[in-house]
Amino acid sequence: MAPRASDLASLRRFGFLTLKTYSMIAVSNAIEALRMANRVTGSEDYAWRVLSLDGAPIAASNGLSLHPTEELGDADGLDVLFVCGGIDVRAATSQDLRVALRRLARQRIVIGALCTGTFALAEAGLLRGYRCAIHWENLGAIREEFPEIDIVDEMFVIDRDRMTCTGGAVPLDMMLRIIAAHVGPARAREIATQFLLERDRAGSEAQPITALDPLPASMGRAVQLMESRIDQKLSVGEIARAAGLSERQLERLFRTYTGATPVAYLAATRLERARRLLRQTGMSVTDIGIACGFMSLAHFSTAFRNRFGYAPRQERQRQAG
Repeated sequence: MAPRASDLASLRRFGFLTLKTYSMIAVSNAIEALRMANRVTGSEDYAWRVLSLDGAPIAASNGLSLHPTEELGDADGLDVLFVCGGIDVRAATSQDLRVALRRLARQRIVIGALCTGTFALAEAGLLRGYRCAIHWENLGAIREEFPEIDIVDEMFVIDRDRMTCTGGAVPLDMMLRIIAAHVGPARAREIATQFLLERDRAGSEAQPITALDPLPASMGRAVQLMESRIDQKLSVGEIARAAGLSERQLERLFRTYTGATPVAYLAATRLERARRLLRQTGMSVTDIGIACGFMSLAHFSTAFRNRFGYAPRQERQRQAG
């Protein structure tokens, strides 16, 4: 359920709770939208604070940190708190963080997330009954770990008192949506123009499903089917029918755009998903193999070793090292 425009218009004070190795670009884009709104309107309508649990500046994934950084404490004066995640959000999510987020949620402020911060909200139990978004790289992992949550592949989701957003430049789009509710569409376009944005991106737009975008529409449908049914057995005929192509046309397209057959591309997609699950979840190797469409642990282990040169269990050892 989307909030009313009047609800969005009332949001003026934003806090950005930075977690270890958070995404600097996601946080910067969100803050810059607020700064530019003040500049374009000639007002000080929007204010922001950078926060951490203990008040110490946190290093982002690029090694830089934002100053000043304040201690989280409580939510006094905040309308919205964004949890800002990045690389290895699981390691950055602690019991202290979960307790703090639950306490703040009880204060009836809007709780949100940028990039992989959605994982922290899910771990704290704050997303049950909500639609939410997360960066595509973590999408499969969080869906497997939290099947009770409606996790979508959209750019951003504003669902009542939860706001979740993918990473990169997308927080700028989400913040412009919020700002437009207060300053109006015309002023919001002025702000967007300052950032040389060519068009508005709606939150409901799907995240790119592959680094190969843009693809022909028919091939895009084929890849989308593979992504959505990665745990199921798929024949080339099924994929071709979903794409509206003959099997021969499908083979030709995949060889042109990926250098591989549809079968090889699907196998590689399954193995890449499996590697992300090994890195991002605590699921067992067997469960990961099943979730990625492998019929047995032996089949999964052999395919993984053939592609990456080592066994699935070693993936976690490599990450820990």
